[in-house]
Amino acid sequence: MDVAEQNRFKKAAAEAAAALVQDGMIVGLGTGSTAALFVEALSLRLAADRLRIKGIPTSRNTEDLARSLGIPLGSFAEDAQIDLAVDGADEIERGTVCLIKGHGGALLREKIVAAASRRMVVIADETKLVDRLGSLVAVPVEVVQFGWQATAGRLAKIGGNPSLRFGKDGVPYLTDGGNFIIDCAFGPIGDPKEVAHRLDHIVGVIEHGLFLGYASEAIVAGRDGVKTFRRSEN
Repeated sequence: MDVAEQNRFKKAAAEAAAALVQDGMIVGLGTGSTAALFVEALSLRLAADRLRIKGIPTSRNTEDLARSLGIPLGSFAEDAQIDLAVDGADEIERGTVCLIKGHGGALLREKIVAAASRRMVVIADETKLVDRLGSLVAVPVEVVQFGWQATAGRLAKIGGNPSLRFGKDGVPYLTDGGNFIIDCAFGPIGDPKEVAHRLDHIVGVIEHGLFLGYASEAIVAGRDGVKTFRRSEN
Protein backbone atom coordinates (compact mmCIF):
# COMPACT_ATOMS: atom_id res chain seq x y z
CA MET A 1 0.00 0.00 0.00
CA ASP A 2 1.48 3.34 -1.01
CA VAL A 3 1.37 6.43 1.21
CA ALA A 4 -1.27 8.24 -0.86
CA GLU A 5 -3.64 5.28 -0.70
CA GLN A 6 -3.04 4.84 3.02
CA ASN A 7 -3.79 8.52 3.63
CA ARG A 8 -7.05 8.19 1.70
CA PHE A 9 -8.07 5.33 3.94
CA LYS A 10 -7.11 7.25 7.08
CA LYS A 11 -9.20 10.21 5.94
CA ALA A 12 -12.20 7.98 5.23
CA ALA A 13 -12.04 6.49 8.73
CA ALA A 14 -11.63 9.94 10.27
CA GLU A 15 -14.65 11.31 8.44
CA ALA A 16 -16.77 8.34 9.51
CA ALA A 17 -15.83 9.00 13.14
CA ALA A 18 -16.57 12.72 12.83
CA ALA A 19 -20.10 11.79 11.79
CA LEU A 20 -20.61 10.23 15.24
CA VAL A 21 -20.17 13.56 17.07
CA GLN A 22 -23.42 15.08 18.33
CA ASP A 23 -24.34 18.54 19.55
CA GLY A 24 -23.33 19.22 23.15
CA MET A 25 -20.69 16.48 23.36
CA ILE A 26 -17.37 16.60 25.17
CA VAL A 27 -15.00 14.99 22.68
CA GLY A 28 -11.58 13.50 23.37
CA LEU A 29 -9.16 14.44 20.60
CA GLY A 30 -6.43 11.89 19.96
CA THR A 31 -2.86 12.31 18.77
CA GLY A 32 -1.13 11.18 15.60
CA SER A 33 -1.59 11.45 11.84
CA THR A 34 -4.98 9.72 11.70
CA ALA A 35 -6.30 11.56 14.76
CA ALA A 36 -5.23 14.85 13.14
CA LEU A 37 -7.42 14.01 10.14
CA PHE A 38 -10.31 13.45 12.56
CA VAL A 39 -9.73 16.88 14.12
CA GLU A 40 -9.81 18.43 10.66
CA ALA A 41 -13.00 16.54 9.75
CA LEU A 42 -14.56 17.58 13.06
CA SER A 43 -13.86 21.26 12.35
CA LEU A 44 -15.73 20.95 9.06
CA ARG A 45 -18.70 19.37 10.83
CA LEU A 46 -18.79 22.16 13.38
CA ALA A 47 -18.97 24.72 10.61
CA ALA A 48 -21.48 22.83 8.47
CA ASP A 49 -23.86 21.67 11.22
CA ARG A 50 -23.24 24.43 13.77
CA LEU A 51 -22.44 21.90 16.45
CA ARG A 52 -21.59 23.10 19.94
CA ILE A 53 -18.96 20.82 21.39
CA LYS A 54 -15.82 21.02 23.50
CA GLY A 55 -12.68 19.07 22.77
CA ILE A 56 -10.16 17.73 25.25
CA PRO A 57 -6.82 17.20 23.46
CA THR A 58 -4.37 14.45 24.34
CA SER A 59 -1.23 16.39 23.40
CA ARG A 60 0.11 19.86 22.79
CA ASN A 61 0.27 19.16 19.07
CA THR A 62 -3.42 18.26 18.99
CA GLU A 63 -4.27 21.27 21.13
CA ASP A 64 -2.45 23.57 18.71
CA LEU A 65 -4.19 22.00 15.71
CA ALA A 66 -7.64 22.22 17.31
CA ARG A 67 -7.14 25.88 18.25
CA SER A 68 -5.97 26.73 14.73
CA LEU A 69 -9.17 25.19 13.35
CA GLY A 70 -11.42 27.00 15.79
CA ILE A 71 -12.50 23.98 17.83
CA PRO A 72 -13.53 25.05 21.36
CA LEU A 73 -11.45 23.32 24.02
CA GLY A 74 -12.34 22.25 27.52
CA SER A 75 -10.47 20.65 30.40
CA PHE A 76 -10.96 18.06 33.11
CA ALA A 77 -11.42 20.90 35.59
CA GLU A 78 -14.68 21.69 33.80
CA ASP A 79 -15.71 18.30 32.42
CA ALA A 80 -14.48 15.16 34.18
CA GLN A 81 -16.52 12.89 31.90
CA ILE A 82 -15.94 12.67 28.15
CA ASP A 83 -18.79 11.56 25.90
CA LEU A 84 -16.74 10.31 22.96
CA ALA A 85 -13.01 9.87 22.47
CA VAL A 86 -11.63 9.34 18.98
CA ASP A 87 -8.02 8.31 18.50
CA GLY A 88 -5.73 6.37 16.21
CA ALA A 89 -3.77 3.22 17.02
CA ASP A 90 -0.52 1.55 16.07
CA GLU A 91 -2.13 -1.90 16.19
CA ILE A 92 -5.71 -3.14 16.55
CA GLU A 93 -6.30 -6.74 17.54
CA ARG A 94 -9.14 -8.36 15.64
CA GLY A 95 -12.04 -9.47 17.81
CA THR A 96 -10.94 -7.86 21.06
CA VAL A 97 -10.33 -4.34 19.66
CA CYS A 98 -7.40 -4.18 22.09
CA LEU A 99 -4.72 -1.73 21.03
CA ILE A 100 -1.09 -0.77 21.05
CA LYS A 101 -0.75 3.01 21.17
CA GLY A 102 1.95 5.51 21.94
CA HIS A 103 4.26 5.63 18.96
CA GLY A 104 3.17 9.25 18.63
CA GLY A 105 4.46 9.84 22.15
CA ALA A 106 1.18 10.71 23.90
CA LEU A 107 0.18 7.39 25.46
CA LEU A 108 -0.22 8.66 29.04
CA ARG A 109 -2.61 11.48 28.17
CA GLU A 110 -4.35 9.28 25.61
CA LYS A 111 -5.04 6.64 28.24
CA ILE A 112 -6.28 9.24 30.74
CA VAL A 113 -8.75 10.49 28.13
CA ALA A 114 -9.75 6.96 27.14
CA ALA A 115 -10.39 5.99 30.76
CA ALA A 116 -12.56 9.07 31.28
CA SER A 117 -14.69 8.42 28.18
CA ARG A 118 -18.12 6.86 27.96
CA ARG A 119 -17.22 5.63 24.48
CA MET A 120 -13.87 5.30 22.72
CA VAL A 121 -13.70 4.83 18.96
CA VAL A 122 -10.37 4.06 17.34
CA ILE A 123 -9.75 4.94 13.69
CA ALA A 124 -7.18 3.46 11.34
CA ASP A 125 -6.35 2.14 7.92
CA GLU A 126 -6.41 -1.62 7.39
CA THR A 127 -2.62 -2.03 7.82
CA LYS A 128 -3.10 -1.62 11.59
CA LEU A 129 -5.19 -4.80 11.99
CA VAL A 130 -3.37 -7.76 13.57
CA ASP A 131 -4.24 -11.16 14.95
CA ARG A 132 -1.95 -10.65 17.95
CA LEU A 133 -0.73 -7.45 19.55
CA GLY A 134 2.99 -6.93 19.16
CA SER A 135 3.11 -8.48 15.70
CA LEU A 136 4.10 -5.24 13.96
CA VAL A 137 5.26 -2.74 16.58
CA ALA A 138 6.86 -2.52 19.99
CA VAL A 139 4.94 -1.56 23.13
CA PRO A 140 5.82 2.01 24.19
CA VAL A 141 6.42 2.39 27.92
CA GLU A 142 6.58 5.86 29.47
CA VAL A 143 9.07 6.02 32.34
CA VAL A 144 10.43 8.66 34.69
CA GLN A 145 13.86 9.97 33.73
CA PHE A 146 15.41 9.24 37.11
CA GLY A 147 16.85 5.73 37.12
CA TRP A 148 15.54 4.88 33.67
CA GLN A 149 18.43 2.46 33.19
CA ALA A 150 17.24 0.43 36.19
CA THR A 151 13.70 0.51 34.84
CA ALA A 152 14.95 -0.70 31.47
CA GLY A 153 16.70 -3.57 33.21
CA ARG A 154 13.42 -4.66 34.81
CA LEU A 155 11.69 -4.42 31.44
CA ALA A 156 14.36 -6.66 29.95
CA LYS A 157 13.71 -9.29 32.64
CA ILE A 158 10.10 -9.66 31.49
CA GLY A 159 11.16 -10.12 27.86
CA GLY A 160 10.68 -6.55 26.68
CA ASN A 161 13.94 -6.14 24.73
CA PRO A 162 13.84 -2.46 25.75
CA SER A 163 15.30 0.43 23.79
CA LEU A 164 15.22 4.08 24.77
CA ARG A 165 13.46 6.25 22.21
CA PHE A 166 15.44 9.11 20.67
CA GLY A 167 14.13 12.14 18.80
CA LYS A 168 15.25 13.39 15.41
CA ASP A 169 17.76 15.62 17.22
CA GLY A 170 19.56 12.56 18.57
CA VAL A 171 18.64 13.15 22.22
CA PRO A 172 16.18 11.09 24.27
CA TYR A 173 12.58 11.76 23.26
CA LEU A 174 10.58 13.68 25.87
CA THR A 175 6.82 13.34 26.29
CA ASP A 176 4.60 16.33 27.05
CA GLY A 177 4.96 15.29 30.70
CA GLY A 178 8.76 15.43 30.52
CA ASN A 179 9.25 11.67 30.65
CA PHE A 180 11.23 9.18 28.57
CA ILE A 181 9.74 6.42 26.41
CA ILE A 182 11.25 2.95 26.29
CA ASP A 183 9.98 0.82 23.41
CA CYS A 184 9.61 -2.85 24.33
CA ALA A 185 9.72 -5.38 21.49
CA PHE A 186 7.89 -8.34 23.00
CA GLY A 187 6.95 -9.80 19.62
CA PRO A 188 3.46 -11.33 19.19
CA ILE A 189 1.89 -11.31 22.66
CA GLY A 190 -0.04 -14.41 23.69
CA ASP A 191 -1.47 -12.94 26.89
CA PRO A 192 -1.64 -9.12 26.75
CA LYS A 193 -3.34 -8.93 30.17
CA GLU A 194 -0.42 -10.68 31.81
CA VAL A 195 2.12 -8.42 30.10
CA ALA A 196 0.08 -5.34 31.11
CA HIS A 197 -0.06 -6.61 34.70
CA ARG A 198 3.72 -6.99 34.81
CA LEU A 199 4.27 -3.55 33.33
CA ASP A 200 1.88 -2.02 35.84
CA HIS A 201 4.02 -3.32 38.69
CA ILE A 202 7.46 -2.15 37.55
CA VAL A 203 8.74 0.76 39.61
CA GLY A 204 9.58 3.70 37.36
CA VAL A 205 6.93 2.89 34.77
CA ILE A 206 4.33 5.64 34.52
CA GLU A 207 2.12 4.09 31.82
CA HIS A 208 2.32 1.70 28.88
CA GLY A 209 0.81 1.48 25.43
CA LEU A 210 -1.32 -1.63 25.91
CA PHE A 211 -4.89 -0.30 25.74
CA LEU A 212 -6.96 -3.31 26.78
CA GLY A 213 -10.72 -2.92 27.04
CA TYR A 214 -10.80 0.80 26.34
CA ALA A 215 -12.08 0.94 22.76
CA SER A 216 -15.61 -0.27 22.11
CA GLU A 217 -15.19 -0.21 18.36
CA ALA A 218 -12.71 0.42 15.56
CA ILE A 219 -13.51 2.19 12.30
CA VAL A 220 -11.10 0.76 9.74
CA ALA A 221 -10.86 1.85 6.12
CA GLY A 222 -9.28 -0.16 3.33
CA ARG A 223 -9.70 -1.40 -0.20
CA ASP A 224 -13.07 -2.95 0.68
CA GLY A 225 -14.41 0.30 2.12
CA VAL A 226 -15.00 1.50 5.67
CA LYS A 227 -15.81 -1.20 8.21
CA THR A 228 -16.65 -1.09 11.91
CA PHE A 229 -15.21 -3.75 14.20
CA ARG A 230 -16.83 -4.02 17.62
CA ARG A 231 -15.33 -5.55 20.72
CA SER A 232 -16.31 -9.16 21.27
CA GLU A 233 -18.10 -9.78 24.55
CA ASN A 234 -16.78 -13.34 24.74
